[in-house]
Amino acid sequence: MTPTIRAIVLAAALATATLGAQPADADTYPSRPITFLIGFGAGGNADVISRLLGAAMSDSMGQPVVIEPHPGAGGNIAAERAAKAKPDGYTIILLPSGHAVSAGLYKHLPFDPLNDFTWISMTTSFTFVISVRAESPYKTLKDVIAAAKANPGKMSFSSVGIGSTQQLCGELFKSMAGINMIHVPYKGGTAPLTDLLGGQIDIMVDTNTVTTPQLKGGKIRGLGESSDKPWPSLPGVPPIAETLPGYNVLGWTSVAGPKGMPKAIVDRLNAEVRKALANPTVKARIEDVGNLVSPSTPEEMRNLMASDSAKFKKVIEQANIPLQD
Repeated sequence: MTPTIRAIVLAAALATATLGAQPADADTYPSRPITFLIGFGAGGNADVISRLLGAAMSDSMGQPVVIEPHPGAGGNIAAERAAKAKPDGYTIILLPSGHAVSAGLYKHLPFDPLNDFTWISMTTSFTFVISVRAESPYKTLKDVIAAAKANPGKMSFSSVGIGSTQQLCGELFKSMAGINMIHVPYKGGTAPLTDLLGGQIDIMVDTNTVTTPQLKGGKIRGLGESSDKPWPSLPGVPPIAETLPGYNVLGWTSVAGPKGMPKAIVDRLNAEVRKALANPTVKARIEDVGNLVSPSTPEEMRNLMASDSAKFKKVIEQANIPLQD
């Protein structure tokens, strides 16, 4: 056999082996535990939704889906880990709409918020609530605005971190109302609620997941929600747009992974996410805390991320929110 023929035969053998390995990998996936990253603390929206999805996906896929929190920097610590992980389907992340905010809020990020990720599916959509503790003297948003104007720079509102959608909601409220309030960022979870109830902050801006149980329990009072239409699970909480016409911010969560994931594995994960969201227990729990189940195709989720990034960048500019380093 001549060297040329030997090279051709070897190349053909390698190509056949490679082609044969791809379906086998997809067919046997997953063969070990999957790490499911979240960028926020225990008890928050990302934590609740990821654990619901993870449990259902574990049962369906026959391998543990292990929740791994890395809170801080508005979710960017976990996002960086996901972006730099091996794109083999064994590291995924729950990314919130705050990820789209980060794209316009930070001067420099160690990853591209859109292009360094493989978008798998949207999971939920939700609204944000501006709330106060039950014994607060503020009964309406007009009360808050009046008090903030009388005491500029003294009232405070919470978020789950710099660059979170919660911060965007609060900053947009400030800008449209023409008031000055102090932003107090947390690492997520129930810490903002604890400080609201303890009187350390005046106003909490957070998701339905955190606020709905406390609203039902009478511990806090909802003054407004961020959708421009009444939210089904929040009777008695008016849209902020009724006080500030044009106000509208909707949140979402999504499942993503590092860029470059094989299509067969992306399709499998998309199907598993849809299956988990259709699980009656998961669906009921998600809806019980005020979220809507909202699965999508990978392409639809990527398009939503791109459009929201552009929208939030414009809002940040209009609200004169300082860019973060």
